[in-house]
Amino acid sequence: MLLPVVYLLVRAAESGFGGLATVLQPRTMRVLWNSVLLTAVVTLAAAVVAIPLAWLTVRTDLPARRLWSVLTALPLTIPSYVGAFALIAFFGPRGMLQEWLAPFGVQRLPEIYGFVGAAYALTLFTYPYLLLTVRAGLQRLDPALEEAARSLGESRRRVFWRVTLPSLRPAIAAGALLVALYVLSDFGAVSLLRFTSFTRAIYLSYQSSFDRSLAAWLSLFLVALTILILVAEQHTQTQARYYRQGTGVSRRPQPIRLGRWRWPALAFCATVVGLALVAPVSVVLVWLVRGVRAGNTLHLATLERAALNTALAAGLAALTAVLAALPIAYLAVRYPGRLTGLAERVAYVGHGLPGIVVALSLVFFGANYARPLYQTLPMLVFAYVVLFLPQAVGVLRSNLMQNSPRLEEAARSLGLKPVGVWWRVTLPLLRPGMLAGAALVFLTTAKELPATLLLAPTGFDTLATRIWSAAAEGFFARAAAPALILLVVSGLSLFLLLSQEESA
Repeated sequence: MLLPVVYLLVRAAESGFGGLATVLQPRTMRVLWNSVLLTAVVTLAAAVVAIPLAWLTVRTDLPARRLWSVLTALPLTIPSYVGAFALIAFFGPRGMLQEWLAPFGVQRLPEIYGFVGAAYALTLFTYPYLLLTVRAGLQRLDPALEEAARSLGESRRRVFWRVTLPSLRPAIAAGALLVALYVLSDFGAVSLLRFTSFTRAIYLSYQSSFDRSLAAWLSLFLVALTILILVAEQHTQTQARYYRQGTGVSRRPQPIRLGRWRWPALAFCATVVGLALVAPVSVVLVWLVRGVRAGNTLHLATLERAALNTALAAGLAALTAVLAALPIAYLAVRYPGRLTGLAERVAYVGHGLPGIVVALSLVFFGANYARPLYQTLPMLVFAYVVLFLPQAVGVLRSNLMQNSPRLEEAARSLGLKPVGVWWRVTLPLLRPGMLAGAALVFLTTAKELPATLLLAPTGFDTLATRIWSAAAEGFFARAAAPALILLVVSGLSLFLLLSQEESA
């Protein structure tokens, strides 16, 4: 996890403190403020969207609840650069919406570029991080806690604010941390929407100069900002217990009847899905239709190979990340201390860096110290794990905090050895968290671009690289087919994972 940081330190040392003085300019401080403000606004907005969606799709009698569970999580499958361009094409001053409104006298819609557009786009495509972690937390929440509060005369609203929401604190913190780090590392959305953040400044610095020392200093600023976010998140943690301490076993709660609130709940879900999923997909479909009409042929064999490569790389990354996250999360929760806490924090560093920084660090490492692994599938999977390990760690950590250690102690008292306790008690309890963590890693890996472009084996095309190669040349119609296949592949995997989560 620290390889990218070591690479940045080596690059920054080449320019010495002169490079640092070059970076410490008022413009850099403005970029820093832009990044901090965007991160804070998107994280808060994502929480406002995701927490109600998670509660509606897990704990209520919302009609077609399982379908909404999949649809509300699907925006995570849309790459930020595709989603941002789709939003521009749909809501832009001369976009599809303006064409539809033209007969009513609307000649031009307001600009969506800048801070507002970037915050809007990133909120739509990052809230599923919070949604999936909070869903996993709700799956493990013992309903006896809420029933006890209700028996003491509390209303449902007060039970939610005083019992349910505080019990979900680890899951909310884990999801919010993922959202914040994603916003810091995103390039596609902020670039297309013309908002200058740290990531965009780093990319421009890498592209405009052969000397990467300046970009390394900027990246180290981003590392420092990531560390500050991690420290702030750690200070929000308390010694509170998030599991039931009484006797008996937990069970599934009875769905809460929405009654007259059913239609507002459906309207809320439909609005979110319409803005985050239907609108971008509609634009992609328009690209596809225009391309077919223009005579563009669909190379099915090439698309099939790219889809299989995407599924292979993302599947290996999801499996590896969950296996690597299990000991980190377990030690951090069951054996808290300085060393385990440091190991957990270090696991998050790579997620706050742009993919190109992590990829270049591994190119440097592979070319100089691990040549047999350079441009191989294992190196690519390793890069994915460096980038997305925190997604699995955060979900598993919040899941473990809701599982009482008394269950493991009881199994030990009945004669089971530690390995037997791990296999027969701990892992079954962690199943929802493992599935949610695997879903996050799979979905994010499937659309990862910079690391794939720099580290993939020769001829190893994925759906993300196919989309980018077409979109970068302006052939958006040609990018439509792989974009739709990416959505279908990720959607099917997400549906299967959420179905298993429901039955866990």
